[in-house]
Amino acid sequence: MDTTQYSPPFIPAYNKPDSPGVWMNFDNTVAIYLIIPGEMSFVEAAQQAFSMVKDAQARFPDWPRVFYLDVGSHSSTDQTFDDEMIEFQQEFWFSAIAPFLTSFDLPLTGPLVNPNEQRNDVPDSLAIN
Repeated sequence: MDTTQYSPPFIPAYNKPDSPGVWMNFDNTVAIYLIIPGEMSFVEAAQQAFSMVKDAQARFPDWPRVFYLDVGSHSSTDQTFDDEMIEFQQEFWFSAIAPFLTSFDLPLTGPLVNPNEQRNDVPDSLAIN
């Protein structure tokens, strides 16, 4: 007989901070909030998001992290995201940032919970080829 019990994933209360930065939330999660302005490139946005995750891990080691992302002025005339921000929110985010978060809220997807346990072994640097 299997005595292993199912433990549902932790689902944080989504409470986006009023201003960008790294903040401790009321529910003992670390809120990370980044606004990508129109003039910020993919590489700059990637480095900024990564450095905020790294900062959160350094300041609040191993605490559940919730990342809130807003993207401004990176849309085409029909109000869809440009190719760079679609790639950022799909391929880059899910392969490079999401594993180090408990959950996140992206303009392209809305709020999502990481189905895996948050990783806390944040690398020292991010290299984009």
